[in-house]
Amino acid sequence: MEKLSPLQIERLKYQPKLPSSLAEGINGLEMVEGSATQSVRDQEQIQELFKNTYGKPVVTFKHSTMSKEAGVRNVGVILSGGQAPGGHNVIAGLYDALKQANSANKLYGFLGGPSGIIDGKYVEFDDKFIDAYRNTGGFDIIGSGRTKLETEEQFEKSLAVCKKLNISAVVIIGGDDSNTNAALLAEWFVKHNAGIQVIGCPKTIDGDLKNDQIEISFGFDTATKTYAELIGNIERDANSAKKYWHFVKIMGRSASHVALEAALQTQPNITLISEEVEEKKMSLESIINYMCDIIVKRADMGKNFGIAVIPEGLIEFIPEMKSMIANLNDIMASLENDSAFVNATTIRDKFDIVENRLEDNNAKVYASLPVLIKGQLLADRDPHGNVQVSKIETEKLLIEMISTRLEELKSQGEFIGKFNAQSHFFGYEGRCAFPSNFDADYCYSLGFNAFALISFGLTGYLSSVRNLTAPASEWVAGGIPLTMMMNMEKRHGEMKPVIQKALVKLDGPVFKQLEDNREDWAMNDRYLFPGAIQYFGPSCVCDVTTCTLQLERAKQLVNA
Repeated sequence: MEKLSPLQIERLKYQPKLPSSLAEGINGLEMVEGSATQSVRDQEQIQELFKNTYGKPVVTFKHSTMSKEAGVRNVGVILSGGQAPGGHNVIAGLYDALKQANSANKLYGFLGGPSGIIDGKYVEFDDKFIDAYRNTGGFDIIGSGRTKLETEEQFEKSLAVCKKLNISAVVIIGGDDSNTNAALLAEWFVKHNAGIQVIGCPKTIDGDLKNDQIEISFGFDTATKTYAELIGNIERDANSAKKYWHFVKIMGRSASHVALEAALQTQPNITLISEEVEEKKMSLESIINYMCDIIVKRADMGKNFGIAVIPEGLIEFIPEMKSMIANLNDIMASLENDSAFVNATTIRDKFDIVENRLEDNNAKVYASLPVLIKGQLLADRDPHGNVQVSKIETEKLLIEMISTRLEELKSQGEFIGKFNAQSHFFGYEGRCAFPSNFDADYCYSLGFNAFALISFGLTGYLSSVRNLTAPASEWVAGGIPLTMMMNMEKRHGEMKPVIQKALVKLDGPVFKQLEDNREDWAMNDRYLFPGAIQYFGPSCVCDVTTCTLQLERAKQLVNA
């Protein structure tokens, strides 16, 4: 029998809170339809691709005095993409709603992500199975995967598996790519009169799957609190030892929401935001000069220490690096079968081959990089043929280049301090953490609400729970059409429909909070120490959500 920690034993007992509309009972709901919707961009192309599921209304649920009879139905569920805290509670909420509607209903979990529905690998959930995973982190209940659901063959195999199990609805729990696949599958099922609904749930710790109806993706709350605890611990250490600069790279490739949120929770001396770097066309040299300026000024005050927070995807937002990486990705594809490159005896020989193939400006950028980074840029590509940014140690690149620049300044008498640096990368530490009370409640509500969408016959919808800075009883449950979030983007050289990523808005209240304070935080040690996530105690400690959500919701309420 598995041995459980005392905390896990207590968390298994926690009963997540629901919006009052859902708490009254799954069979006593009334659905309210809003007006027709359209995609965020490229309306004609998206409508053409999703002829059967485009333009549906936003819906919300309210409690009804009438209770309806619920027939028997089977549902399948898939965890897709990277892990995020709270995924188990989405499944638990879905299971509880399904069983509450009719105890004869069945829930099947497809194993290993979307490949499970294609290959027919699954488990049937029962009370004992579900109860062992309530309020826990991770996706180990059924595992996850990154297989895309996009081909005719995959759709046909998925249909055959669903028919075999008499499944009439599938819930896909994932991020923007996974929910794009959910939209494609929903459209295909309707087009072929399959009688199978598809509902998505918004997951990603990166925080880039959101809009007015999806205020936050699940897992963001827990992951950022986990990272903020670690950064706070480092700040306390730096303020104690007073001899190290700590460079903390933090997860988030396409958007800097995680870095921004962690910075607001901890108030470090330097925070880089990728979207700002791109908007201002900041060169690598200008970033180095900006950071060195703060380091020198602090040294003049006798402070040879500090904290810098760096988003994982920064390197791709620096204009000359972005150009060089795009050029390099094309070259690496052509070098896969190049005998001179494959058989090169030293890494420096490979550098020379690459530099000779790169365009002149890009070759100069590549040649200027430290050997460590040049080597990492040649590592295996991801499935899209792109450099794996998480493997590029941007924090070490900055440390090395700052060290070189400070030595120059020291020789000119412009730097009298010391610079000793430590590097950190926080990513996996937050993906499977015990979910916060907020994520436990939010995820459970998303899953419960997903079955409400199913029970009203909807398909191609994303489970939506809003008004999230209010107590859970006041949350608004409903759904939005997946096509509402879509636009056309180039993937593998072709224009394809995808859910648009939500990037940090430089004119928004969250970034403005950083911008208004970063000069003060740079010179004065305003460090905050969030401490570990709390699960028991006053609501103001245990149930409070992210700075990001509070600032965004406050602005929405002011503008309402």
